[in-house]
Amino acid sequence: MSSKVPYSFFHNVEKSFDKAAVFTQWDNGILQQIKQCNSVYQMRFPIKRESGEIVTLEAYRVQHSHHKTPCKGGIRFSLAVTQDEVMALAALMTYKCAIVNVPFGGAKGGIKIRPRDYTPYELEKITRRYTAELIKKNFIGPGTDVPAPDYGTGEREMAWILDTYVAMHPGEIDASGCVTGKPVSQGGVRGRTEATGLGVFYGLTEVCNMTTLMEKLGLPIGVKGKRICVQGLGNVGYHTALFFQQAGAIIVGIAEYEGAIKNYEGLDVEQVFAHRKRTGSILDFPGAENFEKSADALEMECDILIPAALENVINAENADRIKAKIIGEAANGPVTPEADDILNPKGVLIVPDMYLNAGGVTVSYFEWLKNLSHVRYGRLEKRFTENMNHHIVDMVENLTGKSITPVERDFILHGADEVDLVRSGLEETMISATREIVDVWQKTPAIPDLRTAAYVVAINKVGTSYAELGIFP
Repeated sequence: MSSKVPYSFFHNVEKSFDKAAVFTQWDNGILQQIKQCNSVYQMRFPIKRESGEIVTLEAYRVQHSHHKTPCKGGIRFSLAVTQDEVMALAALMTYKCAIVNVPFGGAKGGIKIRPRDYTPYELEKITRRYTAELIKKNFIGPGTDVPAPDYGTGEREMAWILDTYVAMHPGEIDASGCVTGKPVSQGGVRGRTEATGLGVFYGLTEVCNMTTLMEKLGLPIGVKGKRICVQGLGNVGYHTALFFQQAGAIIVGIAEYEGAIKNYEGLDVEQVFAHRKRTGSILDFPGAENFEKSADALEMECDILIPAALENVINAENADRIKAKIIGEAANGPVTPEADDILNPKGVLIVPDMYLNAGGVTVSYFEWLKNLSHVRYGRLEKRFTENMNHHIVDMVENLTGKSITPVERDFILHGADEVDLVRSGLEETMISATREIVDVWQKTPAIPDLRTAAYVVAINKVGTSYAELGIFP
């Protein structure tokens, strides 16, 4: 009989928390309150399929922390959904929101299904029933708990959630703030689709611009020319790879569940994406070499490895074979604590998930604010800014006697659209968070790695919130 302890994602999060807690000054009772999940809602509900079959589904919603409200976190549709996973992801959301100064408590939800096994009509029934179950227990609302897309869900499902909530809350003026990641036509915000991938890009770019870190790793400053391998070509992986490619990095490897490919001269992300859409696989992409197994891509020679799929992909079994100098955790929990213990002594810089993939929740925060204010970003100031810039350009040309080229004129006159403001806010958020975490790490030599430093920042912010509320005098 095997004595091996089953893998627990939540236990891994707790281990990382405990590792960081010793570098804080909080009472043990406060630390226990911060660490535990406040509310766990496990549910079962039946739906009737188009074939007439009735199936009972397992689903969850976990609210990890109420130090700030509403709670915030995505909903995933996956056969891998378990209570342990949802609890872990909710905890990470608390710490993530704290690090990037987004005023939410962490939450997460999930339904144990494989979406491709169900028709769109059936998925709509499942989503609406799940929403109704959340409403029954007051686990959704613009001031209570605000879901968002996650693995296996997207704009379509968020629109169904919104419509169900509105139907059951007639006349609630802020109802559109009950969920984020909606289509723009339903109150969504421009820039949300690419937000997580863009946030990963901004965060890693700031790391690559830090002279002390790059010198320690023996890498040149900046992103240009760096060799990058991305695991996962979903929404996050695709956009992350695309932004890096546009910035001059070389995408040398791409992995998906059906296989992986490499080309040290560089892969064109959009062409690989189109090839997969056309053939159903990234394998046999022209000019690229197939890996024997998808997981082999994690072990290829590269400067930056970006796991952007699911958790636990870099673990005690394969960590010693990782050759990347930087690991950017675009997914949640891709590197286990056991792998941390192997990689950190080797000098591998792990940029942790708990803040690096916070682009989604940051832009969701912008969407929530937009819903509560009932006005589109840029609507009030865009034309005013353009008119002011026009007058300034005319004055400069009249005073200097020199004409500005049409390209320069268009650039200067441009007033910020919603997507410009959203991306600007996201860039500021990710750069500030990166600098804060690195600063804590460098000023406290006893802190062993960047992940621990990130947890220290998060614990201190959540603890301060509790203290300021007077809950822990």
